Formats: sequence, structure tokens, C-alpha cells
Amino acid sequence: MSEEKLMSKKKPSYPISDELDAYLERYSRKIELPIFYDDLLRFTGSVVVYDSNEEDTLWIRVYYNEFDRQEIDLSLKRVYSILHSDGSDYLDQYLNVDAVDYCTFANSKPFRIKIRNILNDNFTYFYVKKADASRVYGLELEHMLSPYNLNFLVYNDTLIEEHIAGIPGDVFIKEMLPNCTESEKAQLAKEFVKFNERSMIRLLGDMRSYNYVIVPTHDFDQVIYKIRAIDFDQQCFEGKLKVYRPQFFKENYLMVELVRNKLMKDSVDQYKLEERSIIAKRILSSGNRIKLLGEICKKDSISIDSNINTLKAQIFDLTKDTKFKKCKTMGEILDLALDFVKRNYQGVSMKQIIENRIKI
Repeated sequence: MSEEKLMSKKKPSYPISDELDAYLERYSRKIELPIFYDDLLRFTGSVVVYDSNEEDTLWIRVYYNEFDRQEIDLSLKRVYSILHSDGSDYLDQYLNVDAVDYCTFANSKPFRIKIRNILNDNFTYFYVKKADASRVYGLELEHMLSPYNLNFLVYNDTLIEEHIAGIPGDVFIKEMLPNCTESEKAQLAKEFVKFNERSMIRLLGDMRSYNYVIVPTHDFDQVIYKIRAIDFDQQCFEGKLKVYRPQFFKENYLMVELVRNKLMKDSVDQYKLEERSIIAKRILSSGNRIKLLGEICKKDSISIDSNINTLKAQIFDLTKDTKFKKCKTMGEILDLALDFVKRNYQGVSMKQIIENRIKI
């Protein structure tokens, strides 16, 4: 199936509802910011940003007039302090805004801010985006249901996200995967199965190779690889279930081949079970927080009717749970899907999985 048919050509941006805004404030995600996304659009010029191979990165480096630049630099330093420290102006004297980059390719049209510590030249990034309800739900679910915590802030129509470090999936597959040992390839296959399962369960779509990173960690005499999502724009929007399964994107073909060549069916089932079980435990440990988010999402409008009808029908075909047929919003489908995982897979034995060959 071609990607044009698999996914909608463009997903609209959905506003933050009053209920979601109150949720963000309750959990310290909403903090007054000194700068808004639209302020960064006042740039007066730009140049193309190339990578080390002199290829276009699809980012442009933007420039501002002298008056705006001083104000913007100071505000961006303060945003960094709010995101990573106590929000005071104490850090300003040690920080420099090295670059403000703008990406017109991505759906969210983000700004990427490079902040450098002038005392030691250490630097980091953060992103300024238009606040979109889909993305906020995606970030919160990633924070609660994945192995990773996320740091982000929302104020009015502006979203600030911390940088997620790692090797872009497309770069890793092209340049590093061929040089991995057979043991490392087997480990990557395992992680891709888990990542595929995690994305599907929480309805995170469009995990093409450039929308996730590979994170290597040195552990004694080996390198451990993890796969981590970095784009949450396609949370609960598309109607086709395949969109929420990374294995169906052509950019991930070599990762799918790894799974096919390195893992037996029983191993794939085992890793799926492990991921479902840990997600079920995270749902339970999140308590009222994920319950409240689910209640808000169920009433929110973050997709179109045709997508909702298609997805609930396809999930019913997969699970045979008639409750999905009654869903009227994407939030209801998501909430029921998470409840289905909690009810049906926590504590299921490996023997049951192998004997029943639970279809995923």
C-alpha cells in the first residue's frame, strides 16, 4: 500500500480545549512564557542549513533585525531556564542563543533553538511549536506509557518541547545498521517489535524512520539500543490501523527484515507480551492522571468522523470487542484500547500466547 493511500495528505491542527488546558495546569505543564511561537515568525532573512555531507536538511537558519534579536534572545534564554531550571534570570549571563532554525517541511513547522553555555561550550536544543491538542495528548501518553519521561510546556497557542537525543532512525538504518554485529541486529529486531507494539497500543501514528531515534547505551562489553519516538503529531488522527504500526512504512523495511531474519515467531510473541504487560502496569501506576487525561480526550475533537468510523471497525475486527463499535470519538477508541490491554493482557501467560497465537 502506498503511503499516499495509507495516510491523509495533511492533518489539521486542533486547539487546546479548556479541559485539557486545566489538566496541563494541574500537572505543571502550563507555565507563562515570555515568548510565543508567532514572535519567532518575525524573521527578516534565512539561509539553508546543510548537513556534514552538504545535503539539505530541510531546515533554514533564520535571522532577525537587531532590535528584535535582543528581545528574542533574552526571551529564549528565559524559556530555557523555565524548561530546565528554576525560571530565574540567573542563567542568562552564561547562555548564548547560537541558532534559531525553522523547518517548513514538518507538519508543525517547528523552530529549533540551539542554546550554548559560554563557560564550557556545552549546548542543547529545544523546540518551539504551535500548540496542537493531538501532539499534547501524544506527549502525555509517551510520558506515562513509554520507558521515557518527557519535559514540555504549553502556554496559550505555544508548545515548548525539550530535545530528544538520539540517532535519527533513517540515518542509523542507512549508515550504521550495515556495520552492526549479528547480536546487535537481533537486539534491534527485538526493540523494533516492542516499539511497533507500543505505537499501536497507544495509537501513535506515522512512525517512519525519521520520526524516531535510535539511542545507543554502552553497557559493559556491549551496546544496548533503544528506539524512541520523537514526533507526536499523528496521535489518534488517522483511520487506518496500519498507520499506527511502524512495520507498514516502507522507510522501516530493513527493520522489518531484521525481525523476519533474527527472531522466531515465539520470540516475537514473547516481546509483544512483554510490551503489553509493561504498558498495562504503567496504566495502573499512572492512576488518576491517565484516567483524567482519558476522560478529557474522550470529549475532545481530534479527528474526523470518517477516520473514527474506519478505525473503530478495524480495531473491532482485531479484538472482537463490541464496545469499539459504540465509540463516537478518537478519545473513546483510545481509552477503550488502553482498557482492553489492561483487562486482557496483564497476567496472560506465555503459554496462552503461544497456544492461542493472539493476532496483532
